[in-house]
Amino acid sequence: MKKIDRRFFLKAMGVTAATLAVGIDRSDAGTDIKTGEISELKGILYDSVKCKGCYGCEFDCAWQHGLAEPGEVDDTIIRKTDETRRTVINLYQTSKGPVYVKRQCMNCNDPACGSACLTQAMHKTIDGPVIWRENRCMGCRYCMISCPYDMPKFEYHSTNPKIQKCDLCYDLQQEGEEPACAYNCPNGALLFGTRRELIAEANKRILENPADYYPHIFGEHEAGGSSWMYLSPVPFEELGFNTKIQNISYPSLTKGFISSIAPVDIFLPAVLLGIYEATKKDKTTQNTKEG
Repeated sequence: MKKIDRRFFLKAMGVTAATLAVGIDRSDAGTDIKTGEISELKGILYDSVKCKGCYGCEFDCAWQHGLAEPGEVDDTIIRKTDETRRTVINLYQTSKGPVYVKRQCMNCNDPACGSACLTQAMHKTIDGPVIWRENRCMGCRYCMISCPYDMPKFEYHSTNPKIQKCDLCYDLQQEGEEPACAYNCPNGALLFGTRRELIAEANKRILENPADYYPHIFGEHEAGGSSWMYLSPVPFEELGFNTKIQNISYPSLTKGFISSIAPVDIFLPAVLLGIYEATKKDKTTQNTKEG
């Protein structure tokens, strides 16, 4: 019988309990559930009015994350992100003419993928990015099913599969740098900053140039808000956006139910995480002995 690491198991249960007891304000600030530290959520404002469709952000993203460079793009085809591409630029023919649109994971303020993840492999960081932690993932792919934007992608053909999605270049942010796409955008279509600053800037552009902008910031409230937000010259349904996404976060729909169920169900994620980690360590030990 495999032995579970008791210290790791109890630690995982404690984190789960803290998450349920404390709660996290995801409007414009993130809270570290371990330290109580509060930080303003960061994000990117994408202005499709300014985007000229250079596709530079696709190349910068691929280079930064070790993915294959995009080939020749056929702008008559609407593409989706996949396991080889964290972001794509598409061209839409709209009531105001051709408009380019960048798509990627929205990095939601209260992400459904993180709520659905049984082992907390999908994790909302204090600064805004939603990251995937490989050492915790058990491959259930619930994150893919739960995402209202259909963004996490699984490397089905890999012997060591990963979940690919935009994480706002979390590693670069940890070094004090901007996400690669925003840093190199030649037309200023991508603006990096705190969510509060970006919303203020978006409202300013709409107010000062009402003829250029549709009066809505997509991502300010959709699915509880996100770190990626959009400005557009036309209604967002003309750009392929799902405008029926609710404004409250999807995990909030189940909070009342979660609080009413038995403690054994509440601690199920921690139990699964403990078993998974112990099993992984056991396999590593066994492989070492056999080698």
